Amino acid sequence: MTRFPNLRRSRARRLPAAVTTAMLLLISAGLMMPGSATAAGPDTSEPGYWLVASPTTTVGELADDLSKRGYDVMEGLSPDGAPILATAAQAQRLRRDGLSVRYTGPLYQPVPASVQAAAGTYYGGYHTAAAHEAHNQQVVTAHPELAALKTIGQSWLKTQNRGGHDIQALCITKITTGDCALSTTGSKPKFTLMAQMHARELATGELAYMWIDYLVANYGKVAAVTTLMDTTELWVIPIANPDGVDIVSSNSTRPVSQRKNAHDNGCSGTGRGVDLNRNSSYHWDVNQGTKCTETYPGASAGSEPETRAIQSFLSSIYRDTKPAADFSAATTATTGTFLTLHSYAELNIYPYGWTNSLAPNNTDLKTIAANMAKSNKYTVVHGDGGLNYFAPGATDDWIYGTLGVPGYTIEVGPSSSSCSGFFPAYSCMASFWSLNLPAFMTLGTAAAKPYPTGS
Repeated sequence: MTRFPNLRRSRARRLPAAVTTAMLLLISAGLMMPGSATAAGPDTSEPGYWLVASPTTTVGELADDLSKRGYDVMEGLSPDGAPILATAAQAQRLRRDGLSVRYTGPLYQPVPASVQAAAGTYYGGYHTAAAHEAHNQQVVTAHPELAALKTIGQSWLKTQNRGGHDIQALCITKITTGDCALSTTGSKPKFTLMAQMHARELATGELAYMWIDYLVANYGKVAAVTTLMDTTELWVIPIANPDGVDIVSSNSTRPVSQRKNAHDNGCSGTGRGVDLNRNSSYHWDVNQGTKCTETYPGASAGSEPETRAIQSFLSSIYRDTKPAADFSAATTATTGTFLTLHSYAELNIYPYGWTNSLAPNNTDLKTIAANMAKSNKYTVVHGDGGLNYFAPGATDDWIYGTLGVPGYTIEVGPSSSSCSGFFPAYSCMASFWSLNLPAFMTLGTAAAKPYPTGS
């Protein structure tokens, strides 16, 4: 039996006994995990989703240890095990360690033969990084009075003169003098939505694409959209990790499970790169992972050009209203909100993610997250409460801890059916959109005065 010494205890949210019992019954029937409802036997040629359990440790402790050992641990605590993405060979190694390992579903969903892949799309309809860039330009050309496009930095490969991409940010508002400048002096509050920082989280980039189209198509037609665009700058970074997305989309029917950027680090396959959501300059933690693990935080805080580009951009448009101390509150004069989209776990996450201690603006931060939950019905959490781990070096913590701007993460997608996992069927985008559009509107509206109580 493998022991797991020196493990922290995960403070996962407690579930009512009746709910826990119901979930256990569903799990035993194969209905609560990623992939097919029946969770048929694994395809040994490619990774799949598995549930790992230990008779001697809590789920949170187990998940923490598996992550440190280099396993790809999923978000969202199951009541009876830690969910991972792994090959059959990796699962067998865990069994030899004395752990219980059960297959719960495939990584990929079938792409219907009837789907005709449009130019710039893959895996049933998801857009490539190049297609996102073309779309950004098309929107600006068609709606110059409503949109402006900015280049805010470069991807790692572009900094090496090896192809790569510019990092793009789109500003959407009814443009008047002074709007959409990279300046903190503008008169309108800002809401920024950022997607596909983790390249394999396909649904997030598509939601950004749909958000852009929804705004420009409904100005002057939908009162709430018109009011929001008249009063607020709505910034969108549709693809925060374009090199990673190129890797993912290089196989149109079996996307590559690349989470990190494309920084060469001597690792093969999806071990290549740096986890951009562990690389910020706020509470960066060298112990988050070694070079080839999924949460490798990089050689130093802010080591990656994508990270530096995003932080520089956000610092250029948001005013700093928070003292440097972690637990000093931002002022009630703060304006702006920020959202980064990830998948999957059906969570609305608010600061902090590096600790379970309450942020100084906890009441107001939690209120906004709860308002988001009124539409998407996702669980509201902070710290490690809805994940299997803390996330030091994450962007949402950086923008709150550094500038005082409320930063949120939405983990899109359920833990079951063809709409779960990193690679949900493209048909799932309709439900993801209907659930999360009101949450986006909530954050946009909150940008004018996010801390009404100052507590």
